[in-house]
Amino acid sequence: MSTKILVIGAGELGTQVLHYLASHPNRGNTDISVLLRPSTIASTNPTKTAELTTLCNLSINIVPGDIAAASESDLSGIFSKYDTVISCTGFAAGPGTQIKLARAVLAAGVQRYIPWQFGVDYDIIGRGSAQDLFDEQLDVRDILRAQDSTKWVIVSTGMFTSFLFEPGFGVVDFTRDTVMALGEWDTRVSVTAVEDIGRFTAEIVLGPHSEGAFVNGPVRVAGDTISYGELVELVERVTGREFARKVRTVDAAREDLKKEPGNVLYKYQIVFGEGTGVAWDLEGTWNYKAGIRGVTAEEWARKNLKV
Repeated sequence: MSTKILVIGAGELGTQVLHYLASHPNRGNTDISVLLRPSTIASTNPTKTAELTTLCNLSINIVPGDIAAASESDLSGIFSKYDTVISCTGFAAGPGTQIKLARAVLAAGVQRYIPWQFGVDYDIIGRGSAQDLFDEQLDVRDILRAQDSTKWVIVSTGMFTSFLFEPGFGVVDFTRDTVMALGEWDTRVSVTAVEDIGRFTAEIVLGPHSEGAFVNGPVRVAGDTISYGELVELVERVTGREFARKVRTVDAAREDLKKEPGNVLYKYQIVFGEGTGVAWDLEGTWNYKAGIRGVTAEEWARKNLKV
């Protein structure tokens, strides 16, 4: 059982992880801290100050640190005070950051580590995918697999459920009442609500089977696995409206990416259109086997969509 936990970052995911760790029935005397940029800690923005107050009210310690600017040795010095480190800072931290964090964790002798890999199964997708940032995630896995001092687990969540309905992603367009399938209509994607990711992660760290959960590899979780054909039917049920159907082929997305090589949207459309390493059966997930049910895509839509 962890006695001193450090969560890196308090964004959309980090906030949920911190909340569920702090409220977990097995927390006991566990010391929970969060690493935040000094500029965030010093912010006078009312939203930021309210978020910090909430963390303090949960008896979470605020630790200053900038993972982008700090050296590996600086980070190692911070991490050495904790037995469990959970990285909740994503690709926005910049190239090379995830590798630096992994090396700092190992140098610090941290007992257990959950890296930022809350997403697709990078092992199955492999190197050289349309989303070039995925290769760094594989580098992190290589670093962790090359040692046996620190136990680790990767929580593969599939897509965040909210992203499936995000207008900028282009799959569901409520202004034109259109659903666009990526690849084909029977292409599937696993989705997990961010609250569930926080809940599952807290259970992996503090739950009764936490020691066995650190498998030195990935475990899969999900609230739902759905095809794009099922998605359009879901959206029509929730809204009571009829939606037009379009298909975004992988070839079309690849052609657009050639014209705009830096377009992140096209990269993700290719990855999820190919359907490799992005979907798994619920019965095989860690949370299902642990008897923990997640929020389905339809339940999430009925609660969150304002359409």
